[in-house]
Amino acid sequence: MKIGLIRCMQTEEMCPATRCLDAMRRKKDAFTDVEDDIELVGVTTCGGCPGKKAGLRAGTMLRRGAQAIALASCITKGAPIDYACPFAATLAKVVRAAVGEDVPIFDYTHAPAKKKASPAAASGGCGPRLEA
Repeated sequence: MKIGLIRCMQTEEMCPATRCLDAMRRKKDAFTDVEDDIELVGVTTCGGCPGKKAGLRAGTMLRRGAQAIALASCITKGAPIDYACPFAATLAKVVRAAVGEDVPIFDYTHAPAKKKASPAAASGGCGPRLEA
């Protein structure tokens, strides 16, 4: 299956899509039921809030060979910033309208990572206490 990946423009500076690509490569999380080999056709962003360019970009990926579209977990699950896109539902509708009913759309790529407690959180404050 050839897949095009759409990710959040707001998170691309802090996330290189490593977990999305790993989930595709290993066929885990959203891709568990994909029987065919997965080939990534392209990676693009939604175009920025409110994601109106996502439909156009999904259509472009279909013309370039994608058979399915995956909306990255940064859009629908809030990974890695614990804040899902407030426009995710509308963005998904725009993509669906652009690609039609017959094209599979994955509504996420991977489960959010389990957060480790930071040293500041473990100590109950913002960091080491400075004495005057």
